[in-house]
Amino acid sequence: MTSSASEQLHASNDPSSKSAPSRARSILGACSGNLVEWYDFFIYAYLSIYFAASFFPKGDQTTQLLATAGVFAVGFFMRPLGGWLFGWIADTRGRKISMIISVFMMCAGSLLIALMPTYETIGMAAPVMLLIARLVQGLSVGAEYGTGATYISEMATAGRRGFFGSFQYFTIIAGQILALLTVVILQQTLSKEELTEWGWRIPFFIGALSAIVVVYLRRAMHESVSKKDMHQKEAGSLKGLFKHKRAVALVIAFTIGGSLYFYTFTTYMQKFLVISVGLPAETVSIVMTAALVCFMCCQPFFGMLADRLGVKTHMLLFSGLAMCLVVPLLFALRSVGGPVAAFLLVFTGLAIASFYTPISGLVKAEMFPASIRALGVGFPYAIGNALFGGTAEYVALSFRSQGMETYFFFYVACVLAVTFIAALLMPNLTRYGYLDGSGEIEQRTGFKRAAGLSGAHP
Repeated sequence: MTSSASEQLHASNDPSSKSAPSRARSILGACSGNLVEWYDFFIYAYLSIYFAASFFPKGDQTTQLLATAGVFAVGFFMRPLGGWLFGWIADTRGRKISMIISVFMMCAGSLLIALMPTYETIGMAAPVMLLIARLVQGLSVGAEYGTGATYISEMATAGRRGFFGSFQYFTIIAGQILALLTVVILQQTLSKEELTEWGWRIPFFIGALSAIVVVYLRRAMHESVSKKDMHQKEAGSLKGLFKHKRAVALVIAFTIGGSLYFYTFTTYMQKFLVISVGLPAETVSIVMTAALVCFMCCQPFFGMLADRLGVKTHMLLFSGLAMCLVVPLLFALRSVGGPVAAFLLVFTGLAIASFYTPISGLVKAEMFPASIRALGVGFPYAIGNALFGGTAEYVALSFRSQGMETYFFFYVACVLAVTFIAALLMPNLTRYGYLDGSGEIEQRTGFKRAAGLSGAHP
């Protein structure tokens, strides 16, 4: 290959060479798939109150919800496999192909759930099939987050990565809102008996069919990684990844607190307000929808704020505030008097999360070179998310079943303390990150503090 041909090939994969409309279309393609995948993933959590009895033996509501939460949690344990497998694909074959495959897998899981026979029809085969569907979806989400966060960080322009990165959680939240709105519409149009009998299947069909639009949008995406990086000897390999041990440890530490807190105030909060606070399910759906809409609207603004204050400052604000306030917030919610007070408290919790969510992918992508970036973002994130995010509901319901629900509040605070310590130890990624800085993460991480670790832009 001639020198000029090589330069042209590199330019075709260089995000900085793309026009603003082209860059926007590519980010839209990444975010559209993110929205559909998380709609599919969260619709399970929001409808479990209605379909739990369809897939598990008869018993009290808490026991059935515990079983569905267990399946929800098991799906998370496929994420490390998805993060590893699709991180390797994204780093060696390209971000685009990885994200297209992940959408197909998520929608296949939704279609399986939509068509699945009940426990009354096929016995124990029903929960087994439900588990298989969730394992496929867990594998898909393990792929989507890491590759999507990497892609958006690479396509975004320097100085605006917080803003562009905010659209990953913007679409995650939008997926949750769509799931909630779907439930609200069904609650208003169908009786509880119809919802329990067959109505819960409708949202899963919607999620499965949406893959067609997403694949069309993602076909137009530009690749963000160069052929040179994809052909590196250790591209996408665990050997290459674990040369960055401190970065891996930081990603896990950030993830365990961020994910546990996020799922506490989103998926688990839906059940907490029903079974612990005693609000009607229909009222809770409206409260959560309103809180999530406000939370979603916060994302771009907090992303722009992160571009000014720096990633480190935002991580300290999130982990410090969440660690100190999560226990008082959950105690206040437990004794809340009505839907307005519940909304205000839930939104307060989510507003604190807004310091983390816009830069969640960026803080991880900054820590790894391009040849292992998708793997570095996706794999350790998936491990932390499986251990603490996916188990949030299960742990909370387990404490509740033992009459010790408030212990869960302190469990969340303790995990956030680990995240806060990690935020104190992280370097200033503006100077030492791989996207814009020197890439000296390994030398600048740990107790060897350097000048300029404040996290603010120099």
